[in-house]
Parts: sequence; C-alpha cells; structure tokens
Amino acid sequence: MKLKKYIAKSMPEAMQQVRKELGPDAVILNSKTVETGGFLGLFKKKNIEVVAAVDPQQKPSPIKKPSPQRPVSQAQPYQIADQQGNQKKASLQSFITNETKAEKEQQIVLEELRSLRKWMEESTDQKSQFPASYDMVYQELLAEDISKSQAERLIQAVMDKNDEQTLVYDDIKNQVKERLTNYFYETASGVMNFQTKFIHLVGPTGVGKTTTIAKLAAKSLMEDKLSVAMITTDTYRIAAIEQLKTYAKILDIPIEVCYTVEDYQKARLKFQEYDRVFVDTAGRNFKDEKYIRELGQIVDLSKDIETYLVLSLTAKPKDILAIYHQFDKIPLKGFILTKLDETDTLGVIVDLVMESSLGVSYVTTGQDVPDDIKRATPRYLSSHIMRSQQHE
Repeated sequence: MKLKKYIAKSMPEAMQQVRKELGPDAVILNSKTVETGGFLGLFKKKNIEVVAAVDPQQKPSPIKKPSPQRPVSQAQPYQIADQQGNQKKASLQSFITNETKAEKEQQIVLEELRSLRKWMEESTDQKSQFPASYDMVYQELLAEDISKSQAERLIQAVMDKNDEQTLVYDDIKNQVKERLTNYFYETASGVMNFQTKFIHLVGPTGVGKTTTIAKLAAKSLMEDKLSVAMITTDTYRIAAIEQLKTYAKILDIPIEVCYTVEDYQKARLKFQEYDRVFVDTAGRNFKDEKYIRELGQIVDLSKDIETYLVLSLTAKPKDILAIYHQFDKIPLKGFILTKLDETDTLGVIVDLVMESSLGVSYVTTGQDVPDDIKRATPRYLSSHIMRSQQHE
C-alpha cells in the first residue's frame, strides 16, 4: 500500500493531485483543514490536507478488443459466431462483472468524498476534537439531538476499540449503531413481558396515555388472547373518561372509574380474575410535585403493579429528561414513547435510556388503535436513530 499526503487550496485541487500521481484507483483515507504559511502567526491560509493511498499491486482489468477479422455485431453483442465463442462470452461476462465492481467501488469513494466535502463546508471555522471521518458521525449524532456528552462518549468508545485508527465513515457509523443496539439490549428495550396483573401508565398531559392504554388493551385481547379490563383515575378530564369508555365498549371489556383510593382498591378486587388490567392516570403539569405525590395516594405504586412512564417524542429533549427526573421518584419499569411519526429527531432516546438505565418497551406511530404501536426492539431503535433503511 502506497500512502502519500497532499496539501491543496481546495478539495478538487487535492483530488487532481491524487489522481495525477496515484491514479484513478487511489482511495482517500483522511482529510482535514490545516493552516499554512503566515508571518509571526499572522496571515495564515487555510488549506486542505488529504491522505490518499493506492495498492501498487492492484492492476486494472484488461479490456479485450474485438478481433478485426471477426467484428462483434452491435445488434447482438453476446453472439460470437466462431469456434471460441463460449470462451469469449465468458471473458466478456467477466469483464462486465469487473467493471460493475469497479463502478461500485468508485461510487463508494464518491459518496465518501461528498460526505467529506459537506463536513468541511459545515466545519471550516470549527476545530474538532475528532479526526475528520469520526467527526462527521459525531456531527450527525448532535444533529439527531443526542447530547454532546453522550455523542462524545459513543465516538470515543469506537475510537478506543479501534486503537484510534482512522476508519471510513460507513464503518464508524455502523459501529456506533451496534453500540447503541447492544446498550438497548442491556436495558431490555423491547422486552414486553408483563410480570404483574396491573399495568399502570403515568405521564404529563397531552402525551397520549389514554390512546396508548387502548392500544395495549386491544393487543392483549386480540393478539395475546387474554382477558382484559381497564381502570381510570383520570377524573380531571371528562373527555378522557368518555374516550376510554368508548374504547372499552368497542373492545367489549369492563372499565371502572376511580375517584378515591377506596374506589381503586375495590376495582382491583373486582378485576382480580382478569389476566391483565390497564390503569390510566390523570395527566397534569409534570412540574407540579403535588401531582406526583397524589399518584401514590390513589394508586399503590409499589404493590403488585408495573408502572411505565409515557413520554412524547415531540417534546423538547430537555423537557423529556426533566419529566423523567420528576417521575423517577416513583418505581418505574420502563418507558413508552409516543408520536414517533411526528418528529424528525430521536436522539433524546439515547440520553433517556443511558441516563435512567431503563428500557423503552413500546413506541407509538399514529392514532390508529391497535395498529400504531410497535415493540421497541434494540434494532428498531438504533436503526431509526442512525437513520438506517433497515428496520425490524
């Protein structure tokens, strides 16, 4: 492998030098902005430093020219009418295969160059703590609303794993994605095995708890073939009660409205024979600590019940984390994240899971009951966060 460093005023000029000296098979390994020249620290100019490489043993595939005595018909290029026709046809197919591989490699290099160019245009006046290819992925993580500290942690982990050697953009992105996937596995994201009969959903107003309960009840009834009931303690909103009653009527399952802790205890006894009971709560201002205390006065959060915090992904990342910290005073089993279809950035999921060490059980992707709810498998989460086209 032959390596060489080039310094030029622009990327096109650098690429011209690379092609002229190393040929069209050269690969860009790294590039960055550097300052050169100047006098007494003044009048320095910004240039592009490119490290390129080429394998001197790699030889381009030979292009066989058609025999002048037996020209190949343009109308039928694969029909060679001599005694060595099969051999020539095989050679032609081999040539086409090699050409296709070369085109794919060239396309990969071009895509990387475009990404490098975009990165350099966006960070010309910035000094990064990471090498160029790592910094490109780092900037993407920040753009996805992953916090600076968590993004740095992910990139540094990949660098440490590879002894800080420079990797190409796609390799770095794939390794970051795998680290996220493994972490979601560690927090049991997507593992939705309810261990108790009573499933309790809490969260601020407007996140979609009532609709989410209807979706979970419908899935348990129709897919898991369980006997299901519902309880609501959301007596602050008449509309929420009527909405849940409507869902209960459609699903043909019982529902109880509880105004006091005594009502709740009676409802628990009434539904003791059911396989699964979903409990809705009032959505209030999450900054109101009195509301958090009142939850425990109506519902026994520590006895035979799993509590999931429902959060909307359309909220600001700092508000989502603030809501979690407000509710972390109660024993949470995990998260259910709503309105995934209404946001363009999902990085807050990384911060939420890493900060809480709790997994994401479900995400909702619309208003349809029961279809628009999905199990938040580790691959599903990491693929969406890293904007991959392959989802589970």
